[in-house]
Amino acid sequence: MTDASPPTKQRQAAFRFIFVCALMNAISFGIMIPVLPNLLKQMVGGDTATASTWNVVFSVTWGVMQLFCGPILGMLSDRIGRRPVLLISFFGLAVDFLVMAFAPNLLWLFIGRLINGATAASFSTANAYVADVTAPQDRAKTFGLLGSAFSFGFLVGPAFGGFLAGDLMHGYLGDFALRVPFLVAAGLTAINWLYGYFVLPESLLPERRLARFDWRRANPLGSLAFLRKHGELFGLACVGFLFQLAHTVLPSIFVLYAGYRYHWGSDIVGLTMMGTGLLGVLVQTQLVGPVVARIGERGSLLLGTIGGALGFALYGLAPNGWIYLASAPVFALLNFMQPGLQGLMTRRVGPQEQGQLQGANQGLQGIASVIGPMIFGLTFAWAIHHDASLHLPGLPILIASALLVCAFLLSVRVGHAPPAAARAAAAQ
Repeated sequence: MTDASPPTKQRQAAFRFIFVCALMNAISFGIMIPVLPNLLKQMVGGDTATASTWNVVFSVTWGVMQLFCGPILGMLSDRIGRRPVLLISFFGLAVDFLVMAFAPNLLWLFIGRLINGATAASFSTANAYVADVTAPQDRAKTFGLLGSAFSFGFLVGPAFGGFLAGDLMHGYLGDFALRVPFLVAAGLTAINWLYGYFVLPESLLPERRLARFDWRRANPLGSLAFLRKHGELFGLACVGFLFQLAHTVLPSIFVLYAGYRYHWGSDIVGLTMMGTGLLGVLVQTQLVGPVVARIGERGSLLLGTIGGALGFALYGLAPNGWIYLASAPVFALLNFMQPGLQGLMTRRVGPQEQGQLQGANQGLQGIASVIGPMIFGLTFAWAIHHDASLHLPGLPILIASALLVCAFLLSVRVGHAPPAAARAAAAQ
């Protein structure tokens, strides 16, 4: 067996490239989070209920496109390399932002979302890129650092987008202020595309690429068959799915939940999101590496799942805002989960299958993004409708806690390091 991995300095340089790409892409995504619902509301004449319905339609559509296109792009990255797929993803995202900036009606906005959902593979392909340029024993730490780029982007992006579409800009630009964040996001994504085209090196060596593209495996059913073929990889993917499903609860209900239960306005909600985001970045950049070195990838996975379950439980039961805020450090332990999980999963497949693995994970994430908002949104509506008798507005968050308890129990069973033969095959 020969190790064709790039030298350490080359690995570090390649990771810095992909870190910058991930950071800029996450900021671009984050910019639109507080703006898109208001743009929808503007397009439907100010009707909040109708805008909310369209927002769900757009979210579900994006998830469905991810479900079917994620495996295709994942296998494509194994066949032609990571860099071309990243460029495709950046291009699709830039087109989507431009469509949202100038869309005259909902149909054009919907077309933009279709394009973005079909091409959005930057996060999963970035994970495959990291697996290419990182030694197996260092992957958990590196995935933690990459996760911090996503966390920081989603921390900065919403605040930036809210400012660009806020009252100050509205005073100068009127209703067009709602379009400005999408123009800025399109510009950032275009810069990312140029950076990827001229600077970003390819991470997957030609001799490690997939021999041919197989349509039978580049679909949701083929992805499931691929996961089942690799022993406990399917069980780990189920752990990841439970995590993704639970993780949709706060994006789905947090603003409404915090306003209903704690009477928080948008300012306190924004500061809370910033504070919890900073805690996540701290864990991912400062703690994941030394903790994984001490307790291993399996220990990191178990710590993250049980810590997240406890954090969700405290969030859902917190009777006032101060207790909710005091629970944030416990919930931050959830950030240990993904680095440990990705480290264990990437050890079980070879270089020519890392894209398929991440594509399969992206497909499962698509399913979670389709059903999660419906489950938690409807549960929250039911809980507050019966609040006088039940008094459990945190019920959907408690359901998310239960999902992570299931993930913890499953992790105990399937979260072992792969056998030596599997590790050797994955390193070839």
